[in-house]
Amino acid sequence: MTLTDSTSGTLQDAAVAPPDVPSAGLPSAGLPSRGRGVRRAPVDTRTAVPVLDVTIPVFNEERDLEECLRRLHNHLRDSFPHSFRITVADNASTDGTLKIAERLAREFPELAVVHLDEKGRGNALRKVWLASPSPVLAYMDVDLSTDLAALPPLLAPLISGHSDLAIGTRLTRNSRVVRGPKREFISRSYNLMLHSFMGARFSDAQCGFKAIRADVAQQILPYTVDNSWFFDTELLVLAERCGLRVHEVPVDWIDDPDSSVDVLRTALADVRGMARLTRDLVYGRIPVPELRAALARGPLPASSRADEQTRGSSLFGQLVRFAAIGAASTLAYLLIFLFCRGFMDPQLANFLALLITAVANTGANRRFTFGIQGGNPVRHHFEGLIVFGIGLVLTSGALALVHRTTTPDRWAEVLTVVAANLAATAVRFLLFRLWVFRDRTTPPVPAGAGTTSSDSTAENITATTSTETAAS
Repeated sequence: MTLTDSTSGTLQDAAVAPPDVPSAGLPSAGLPSRGRGVRRAPVDTRTAVPVLDVTIPVFNEERDLEECLRRLHNHLRDSFPHSFRITVADNASTDGTLKIAERLAREFPELAVVHLDEKGRGNALRKVWLASPSPVLAYMDVDLSTDLAALPPLLAPLISGHSDLAIGTRLTRNSRVVRGPKREFISRSYNLMLHSFMGARFSDAQCGFKAIRADVAQQILPYTVDNSWFFDTELLVLAERCGLRVHEVPVDWIDDPDSSVDVLRTALADVRGMARLTRDLVYGRIPVPELRAALARGPLPASSRADEQTRGSSLFGQLVRFAAIGAASTLAYLLIFLFCRGFMDPQLANFLALLITAVANTGANRRFTFGIQGGNPVRHHFEGLIVFGIGLVLTSGALALVHRTTTPDRWAEVLTVVAANLAATAVRFLLFRLWVFRDRTTPPVPAGAGTTSSDSTAENITATTSTETAAS
């Protein structure tokens, strides 16, 4: 990685390099031990370094780069009340992108240029952010598809200490978006997969308009490994698992019709990234418990009250919510079964209908029936699939039995699978309550006892010494 001097425009070797990340991307040391309930201090805006560092990752963007940088620089100069820097991260461009950036860096003292020999947005952001001295880090796409009026509400919660990350979202009701149906469908489908299979709660993973506090970035960026477009998703999923607060800003966004991004290929790469990140989380190659203990804000005082803790554990309330979700799942199952039955055999139609509704049913019961947020949705969905297997045995067995004893018409098949599905639903509730979503938390630690083993040992030694001194 090389830096371009903002006054001379000559290339120099960068004095700061990002930390070495093993091939698995999972360092094992260097975690802070600040404890639960941590609160972020407001950013010191009187610092000598720029308060904000906005990174623009580029690859062969000679056509749009100058207009983008002039527009962004003018906006920050006129509306951002603190010091700032704009960093152009050139990802091995082969056109005139680097020369244009260097020329503008000689014109604007707030502009820096970083040249990298490797391609990839994730690689560029990771290296620039880890080397930046600024307390608030941001990035946006070079086409500036997002209206810059969203920048102040994006940065304010990070500067105040209210939030740890901030993202622009194109997928809320208050967002205003102009783009084609293909991109809209792929984007919404991808985010639905993130919510269903990874338990994500953020609404838009891939909007190129994000910011993060540097103190948080220094702790979690070394555990990200993707060098391309999945970097955004990986960072956000890891942040949520670590108990960080993600602030969302509805944006006005106009699609760039000349964008060089291959949406379909990027979407497929994101799916592969989901599979890889899921493996990392399941097998513990990312130390989420340690990171969460060091970075999470912790529960609010009200969450320690008994009525707050047990609000979702009432058997009657769970039955009501489970029944409502079950009715919706049964209706969806019936519609999918009837649709698939028109062109496939009953066993395969039953399998597909049950699989689709089982995934949605597990996610809905996890969130609404048993009131679980965060945690490990991958494990819950895995155990939910085991429960799905039991339901599959019951419904498949019922279908096989009715076909062996008679020649049923379509509605006889429907009645059979609905009856079997109701029986499977009762079994599912018991397994959900007693196994999949049972309370695995340890009893609350009394006040004053939330110390580490080393702290407890030190306190015991101190107490013993004090007792002996008093006795003497």
